[in-house]
Amino acid sequence: MTVWDDLVGQEKVSAVLDAAARDADALVTAAAADEPPPEASKMTHAWLFTGPPGAGRNQAARAFAAALQCVSPDRALGGTPGCGFCDGCHTALLGTHADVTTVAAVGSEILVRDMRDTVRKSFTAPATGRWQIILVEDAERLNEKSANAVLKAVEEPAPRTVWLLCAPSVEDVLPTIRSRCRHLNLRTPTVDAVADMLVRRDGIDPEVALAAARATQGHVDRARRLATDPAARQRRAAVLKLPLRLDEVGACLRAAQELVDAAAEDSKQLAEEMDGKETEEMKAALGAPQGGRLPRGTAGVMKDLEDMQKRRRTRTQRDSLDVALGDLTAFYRDVLALQLGTRVAIANADAGDALERLARAGAPESTLRRIEAIAACREALDRNVSPLLAVEAMTMALRAG
Repeated sequence: MTVWDDLVGQEKVSAVLDAAARDADALVTAAAADEPPPEASKMTHAWLFTGPPGAGRNQAARAFAAALQCVSPDRALGGTPGCGFCDGCHTALLGTHADVTTVAAVGSEILVRDMRDTVRKSFTAPATGRWQIILVEDAERLNEKSANAVLKAVEEPAPRTVWLLCAPSVEDVLPTIRSRCRHLNLRTPTVDAVADMLVRRDGIDPEVALAAARATQGHVDRARRLATDPAARQRRAAVLKLPLRLDEVGACLRAAQELVDAAAEDSKQLAEEMDGKETEEMKAALGAPQGGRLPRGTAGVMKDLEDMQKRRRTRTQRDSLDVALGDLTAFYRDVLALQLGTRVAIANADAGDALERLARAGAPESTLRRIEAIAACREALDRNVSPLLAVEAMTMALRAG
């Protein structure tokens, strides 16, 4: 099973990356043998992966990173880099490879201080692997200063350094950066392709897999979570019941509070899993005895860690809210489809009674206004509006229609 098997419905992208990985392998092999490099190569030092949420931008970039670090002996016999089993592939896919550095937004932005050490590392030679790889998962969250730091590194990269940037669209990345990258655009995989992957890779029952893939409209990660996590299915079911509860102002306010509380609970669970472990590891690295006091001069380091954890909790809460808002959007999109009598596949077939009830009770114009209200809530959250205020305004708009 190669690293490309995780790229659902991305055959063209897989072919391009496979060819580049072959040429990259030839470049490193020629350098090791002190031979001249191949004259023509599909490999380049910077790549930009774009596509809608759930298309698998980060998965494609990480699979490419694994193929570049592949050390399978089959390569010498004409095998394709990216076997998926060797130490290079395995550690790159897990995120533990010494020469694959991953940068992800902890809060709403990637700050320049988060990029400083990474940019410095990009100018060094690989320690153990074949390439020095920098994977930026949220390139659209680079602020002005951190983007300029990346630009300088991409303009004059080290010979064995590769930058892999992931963003929703090319417009989300500085023109000066994207002009120096090879662009690959991923598409949303089909519902059938996602369902087939869940059955093949995760052993999910075919009916459950198809329902999860249809409910998430081809979003691979959310489909897997919905198919494997009963708590995720319960949260989605609660969200889909919300439109029928908005019959008075008090109900709107209660529904908004419940959505925000559920997102905060998700954030709290993640924090409990990660924050304590990170704190103990940092204390050990700073030389503090177990249960003892920190050495002098290290309080600032712990304060930076606490700030990072706080930013991550805020982002996790808003990401969880965004999932709920996406489910609501899909629900009203199904209502609109029923009102217009279209042949578009219904995503939320398990909520058929509620869909029919709302479709009969309103007009397409009011449904469109409700979809716009959800979009406005998302925009407000992006502008750092208080989650409770933004969601309350949305539920009141949903009630008004």
